[in-house]
Amino acid sequence: MIPTCLRETVTRAIAEDVGRGDLTAALVDDRIEAVAVVISREAAILCGCPWFDEVFRQIDPRVEIEWFERDGNELVPQQTLCRLHGRAQSLLTGERTALNFLQTLSGTATISRRYAEAITGTHARMLDTRKTLPGLRNAQKYAVRIGGCHNHRHGLDDGILIKENHIVAIGSIRAAVTAARVLSSPGMRVEVEVERLDQVGEARESGADIVLLDNFNLENLGRAVLLCRGKILTEASGNVNLTTVHAIAETGVDFISCGAMTKDMRAIDLSMRFTLGSPG
Repeated sequence: MIPTCLRETVTRAIAEDVGRGDLTAALVDDRIEAVAVVISREAAILCGCPWFDEVFRQIDPRVEIEWFERDGNELVPQQTLCRLHGRAQSLLTGERTALNFLQTLSGTATISRRYAEAITGTHARMLDTRKTLPGLRNAQKYAVRIGGCHNHRHGLDDGILIKENHIVAIGSIRAAVTAARVLSSPGMRVEVEVERLDQVGEARESGADIVLLDNFNLENLGRAVLLCRGKILTEASGNVNLTTVHAIAETGVDFISCGAMTKDMRAIDLSMRFTLGSPG
């Protein structure tokens, strides 16, 4: 499940933060050792441990990290997540970058868990979108899965989603889907977005695999599901939040896509506390 680009993502983040060197950490004698613990300040779903580890692996592979929790675990306030031991300079330099990953990905996993729980008991599955933080798409999509939801396309190259502007440029839903079938690789799903109930029939008969029902009200979502059942999968998007999502799921749609899990997430409040010396 862990993205293959993790190491590269961490390298960029360290370069962004450390630049030519940590001038403040250089004030500390490089022979001094320290112990640090990371503590949660609020309830959350933990996510991002591999990124946290990689930060210190790149800064100083001698830093030792002992985890007491793992990705996907529920956290409570004032809970100790891990303990670190190593040179004080290294712990100070890596602190912010490591916590940034852990706080951001835990925030994504936490809101994703809330969405997953909100549709419990329904047929629908929650999907993320491409509305991710620049440079962190694969990491956030990992966090969405840790939270219990599912991934839509990772990028423009691994799925075809024909939207309104594509249809305008090509001429019709049927023509767009036909072109997609010619150009796509075997087995690739083709999805087409519609904005009105009268377009659902055309989408259903076009040969697409999924119809994306954009900003439909609940009544029309229910009608669209009946028109598509047994012939084409349905996905709802637009006006999706924790207040509305259960009612949307109850219309019978197969999928619900929501950008809020990645673009509107709030980083979890975590802190790192230091003491000098060795563990124990």
